[in-house]
Parts: sequence; C-alpha cells; structure tokens
Amino acid sequence: MIHTIIVKRVLREAVQVPYGNLVTRSTGAAVRTSIERAIAATGCTTALLDFAEVGLLDFSCADEVIAKLLLRTEPQVDRYVVLRGLREDHSEAIDHVLNHHRLAVLALPGPGTAPTVLGRASPDLRVALAGVLRLRVGDASCLAELLGWTIERAADALQSLALLRLLRADAGQFQLIPVQ
Repeated sequence: MIHTIIVKRVLREAVQVPYGNLVTRSTGAAVRTSIERAIAATGCTTALLDFAEVGLLDFSCADEVIAKLLLRTEPQVDRYVVLRGLREDHSEAIDHVLNHHRLAVLALPGPGTAPTVLGRASPDLRVALAGVLRLRVGDASCLAELLGWTIERAADALQSLALLRLLRADAGQFQLIPVQ
C-alpha cells in the first residue's frame, strides 16, 4: 500500500508558512517529524513524497527531511520511501546529502519513465536495478542470466539494493517497491 505525502502541504502545516521553500535545518526537522507521524499513522509500506510544489530545497533541509528519514527507518520494518516531482536542483541537493550518509532512494522522474537512484549506488547496483526493472520479480539466477553475471555477483547486488531499500527482498526473491 502506498501513501502519497504532498511535501508542500506538510511544510505549510508543520511550520505555518505561506511559501513552499524548504530552507533551514529547523524547518526540515519539523517537516520530517510530520512526515514520520503520517507514515506511522497509515501503516503503509511505501511513502511517496511529492516535491512537485516545493520551491527551494537547501542542503540542510535535504539532510533533515530525506537523509534522516531514511536513517531513522528501522531495519526490520518493511517500509520504503520514494520521491517524485523533483526538479534538478532538488535532485542535486538530495543526491549530495545521501552520498554523504551512504544512503540511496528511488526517484520517479515522471510518468512513463523508469525510476532513478539518488545517492550512493555503485555502477553495478545501478545496472542491477535496471535489470530488476526489466524483470519485475525473480531471484539472483534470473538477474545473473539477464545481465551475464555470476549468480554470486547478482546475489550481492540484490542484497545491497535491498539493504538500501531500493527493492524488496524476501527469501531470495526480489521485487520492485510498489510505487503505483
């Protein structure tokens, strides 16, 4: 199940401002806290954060909202965060802070386009994720066959993607995070 969160609406409610700019660390912390409450209240596995109406997004807010949200997600909880509606400057700020924290997140560039990865993901992980997007569901042997990799290399990539919460893994099977 997916819960869409309109970030500009959360910003206005959390700090009661008329504008849509995510600037200052305290603003980011207030927005993240509100997002965490919304995610906990719904019990949904995927939170789709929509940045379409957000103006500025500075590094401190990207760190507070996205990086800390990902860092605070408990490893044993089956929860995922996906971003959409990002402008290029949003993506750059988020990518920078996620790389700093060795984190990654899926971003949906637009309708009909494949998800992209922001943050820390090696070239192998990006290739593996593209393979997962083609396969939709399967296991390491399916991915290894598709990419011409060894099963061990495919299994390592899938494990890493799952640890980064870029896909779901269960008993050796993988599948895409539900985003629709």
